[in-house]
Amino acid sequence: MTGPDGMLYAPMRLETAALRRGLPDRPGLALRRTGVGPRRARSAVAGRRGGSGPVAVAGIGGGLAHGLAPGDVVVASEVRADPLTPYGPPPVLRMPDAALLAAALRRRGLRVHVGPVVTTHRLADGATRARLAATGALIADLESAWLLAGVSAPTACVRVVADTTAGALYRPSTVRRVRTALRVLPAVAAALAEWAAAHSVQRVVLASPRSFCAGVERAIAVVEQALRRHGPPVYVRKQIVHNARVVDDLRAQGAVFVDELDEVPDGALTVFSAHGVAPAVRQEAADRRLPVIDATCPLVTKVHAEARRFVGRGDTVLLIGHSGHEETDGTLGEAPEQIRLVPDPAAAETVRVDDPARVSYLVQTTLATDEAAEIIDALRRRFPALSGPGSDDICYATTNRQRAVTAVAGQADLVLVIGSANSSNSRRLVEVAERAGSRAYLVDDVGCVDLRWLDGAATVGVTAGASAPPGLVDELVAALTALGAGEVSEHTAAVEDVRFTLPKEVRQP
Repeated sequence: MTGPDGMLYAPMRLETAALRRGLPDRPGLALRRTGVGPRRARSAVAGRRGGSGPVAVAGIGGGLAHGLAPGDVVVASEVRADPLTPYGPPPVLRMPDAALLAAALRRRGLRVHVGPVVTTHRLADGATRARLAATGALIADLESAWLLAGVSAPTACVRVVADTTAGALYRPSTVRRVRTALRVLPAVAAALAEWAAAHSVQRVVLASPRSFCAGVERAIAVVEQALRRHGPPVYVRKQIVHNARVVDDLRAQGAVFVDELDEVPDGALTVFSAHGVAPAVRQEAADRRLPVIDATCPLVTKVHAEARRFVGRGDTVLLIGHSGHEETDGTLGEAPEQIRLVPDPAAAETVRVDDPARVSYLVQTTLATDEAAEIIDALRRRFPALSGPGSDDICYATTNRQRAVTAVAGQADLVLVIGSANSSNSRRLVEVAERAGSRAYLVDDVGCVDLRWLDGAATVGVTAGASAPPGLVDELVAALTALGAGEVSEHTAAVEDVRFTLPKEVRQP
């Protein structure tokens, strides 16, 4: 960055001085004091010429929501003016990238809230403050709506809480609270500098397919239908799928997630997760006479059936998969004495079998295809009689998403994979993108993206693991677009039309 191409507005001299202390030597933002109040704000931007550089407002403000404390930071999800302002309020300005900036502030140890900022024409107190709070606004100021009105470039607004709803605005302790808020502004400036640098993003490339696969959609539908038919609570052994947003949404509807069946009350409706369970778990449920609905993905069920078939003919079964994953635990449970876990090529070189002439292999459905192929090749060299399943164990959705992200990574400076840390298929997408030559990161949602990753990245690839909701992708793309990405395109590696029938217990009549 050769020099500032964006603008950071601050109303007061004290705010400007505090922000300047936090700006790096080359911040990408020119700092300008505007003066206090809507009249000075309007004057400060009069005749402003449009530009592509980012525009931000920062300073202190008056807290409206209960629970805010001096020094808390509010990142605007939108900036709007009090409809009763005599100046004729400008349109509401929305900021879909607020979560990215909020994350940068939280990394600095600040207490951060994301929500609406409202601009008034005079300091809000008493009944005015209550009226504005009823609109959902978190904090009030005197300038932001006017300073950002008409800006077509990326925008941000950050206000630090000075006074709160805990007492009257004008009281001796106000000075102390203002000082508390001012001490936070250098950290705000540093985060805004990261935000400004992230405006290098010009293009977003989406990998397709991405997000939910048929097995995940089926598993979620099982829990939702069970809740509709039987009412809460419905107990789910383990996470129904490995995604924090999905689990939180279902928990809010009345699902109760447990690690083991001994946490389920007698007689309570129980769902087995999409990853499958060992026969011992099924027997425990039967012994307790728990009503069970099995949401195991049909492709995982296929691997279990193959394990039983291979074991039944006397083979030692080599299960290629990751230790501790629920899917591998369930498959190993089919015959613990005859199934060996092979997690990597090194294990393939040392695993022992009872009879090299009677050995077969199976694969965890969420592995990377190239990872599994390397292990299978090593096993074939050691065991020429090795046999495998009649069709590929690796899930079609896993394969499709890996092919799509490989193509996207080839044209991206950075790939963001949406998925939870315990999602095997999501982690594999990161590894596949890295092997294709791109930097790649796994994030739960847009709020987990580090703005520093975006600095210097012109093209960002985006995909999501098979257990991640499509809405999380939409939120991330909206944020990247708000940062300035002017082009969003999609690379399609395959078209998926697979659908799985629901279990009879929740099937529509």
